[in-house]
Amino acid sequence: MSQYILALDQGTTSSRAIVFDRQGRVSSRAQKEFAQLFPQPGWVEHDANQIWSTQSGVMGEALSSAGIRAGDVAAIGITNQRETTLIWDRRTGQPIHNAIVWQDRRTAPFCDELRAAGHEDLVRARTGLVLDAYFSGTKVRWLLENVPGARQRAEAGELYFGTIDSWLVYRLTGDQHGVGGLHVTDASNASRTMLYNIHTGAWDDDLLNLLGIPRSLMPEVRGSSEVYGLTSKGLLGAQVPIAGIAGDQQAATFGQVCLEVGMAKNTYGTGCFMLLNTGTEAVASQHRLLTTVAWKLGDKQTYALEGGVFVAGAVVQWLRDGLGIIRTAGEVEELAARVQGSGGVVLVPAFVGLGAPYWDPYARGTIIGLTRGTTAAHIARAALESVAFQSAELMEAMEQDTARSGMALQELRVDGGGSTNDAMMQFQADILGVPVVRPRITETTALGAAYLAGLAVGFWADEQELRGLWQVGRRFEPDMGQDERAARTHTWKRAVERSRGWATEG
Repeated sequence: MSQYILALDQGTTSSRAIVFDRQGRVSSRAQKEFAQLFPQPGWVEHDANQIWSTQSGVMGEALSSAGIRAGDVAAIGITNQRETTLIWDRRTGQPIHNAIVWQDRRTAPFCDELRAAGHEDLVRARTGLVLDAYFSGTKVRWLLENVPGARQRAEAGELYFGTIDSWLVYRLTGDQHGVGGLHVTDASNASRTMLYNIHTGAWDDDLLNLLGIPRSLMPEVRGSSEVYGLTSKGLLGAQVPIAGIAGDQQAATFGQVCLEVGMAKNTYGTGCFMLLNTGTEAVASQHRLLTTVAWKLGDKQTYALEGGVFVAGAVVQWLRDGLGIIRTAGEVEELAARVQGSGGVVLVPAFVGLGAPYWDPYARGTIIGLTRGTTAAHIARAALESVAFQSAELMEAMEQDTARSGMALQELRVDGGGSTNDAMMQFQADILGVPVVRPRITETTALGAAYLAGLAVGFWADEQELRGLWQVGRRFEPDMGQDERAARTHTWKRAVERSRGWATEG
């Protein structure tokens, strides 16, 4: 009997594969970074073939490291960077252009045109999203308009669009040349495209027509936990069911076992994403949060409120690669600990604009409060605090949106690479005023994909069994007075206002 689940975690900066056992413990992991491409300011791209080569490479490496074969794997679950947009030739399997990454801002002016033409309410009502360049829809249109011949080929039915989950399934199930695979996605990823009606559970013809996107491009939308197909015969040595798909933040929410209404998690990765389970109710936000599909199990679609911070762990990368004040990302905690506070320095890392609740693509990074006494340690401290401040603004908006239903947050479950930074997690608890809880297993994004795949094939019996697997690793209790919390938050908001709209000013 198969004793393992293989999770493929295709992220923004690296591809990872993790093997989990029946207790949800990590048996092995493998990871490989890939190139980030910046053709113009505000543009971010990935080579989709490099995504596939790194993902397929770590998949084999993880199995080998665990000392198991494909036949020992009950199922594969996939989780992926969301909104990143790819179009490929359905006959050759080759991309027509680099993938346009979720961080990319090239379609912001077109979004402004759509907003000026009065289309924002339609987008909001059908998709639960704000009209923004972040999502896939306008990226698809850009590719069709700017890659020579793409629109004609799309209208002739020669091309496929997919987010990265779709690309991986296509390659996993295709022949040895990567051709002829399944063209599917799940409801959680579909809900991030700005083309999917979250209420009807289908691609929306009005939105497709608005953006000029042929329906033949679109993948089939499936549930988040079901057997989609088998890996191709020559890929792993045995055919393994692909049985779970969820966008990375939804997968992390499932991996944190936030299965009841009112439970919330925050993932600290390249970006930072907070999701609050709202059950079968698609809560319409009054504070520019997103209403998104959390997952779909059988016929039941579960929703969440989501807020995203575009730059979280990426601010630490910037300290390393841009400023050169640390050699490795791991040094930031030690550097920040050299000072008691930020010395009045506030860093707003709006390098690619601001996400919720501002949605300002023209905001830019700001450091304010510098004096002659400011050191690299103060800037590092301010960088870490910026992640916590941004996350606190998301929670504030969520609590306001759900006040009528009485969903008072009891604790925030955290995961992702940044959650291992104890100082930042303590400051997060302080600035939120509620406990922050880190689980024993912090690989929750991959774990959520594994759980979804395992449920589909009976590897785990039900959701109750999953609840029993979740264990507290460390709990951070708030230790800041209400007056200080209010004063620090007020200072943060002042700094944010100074960063806003910068790129539009002459």
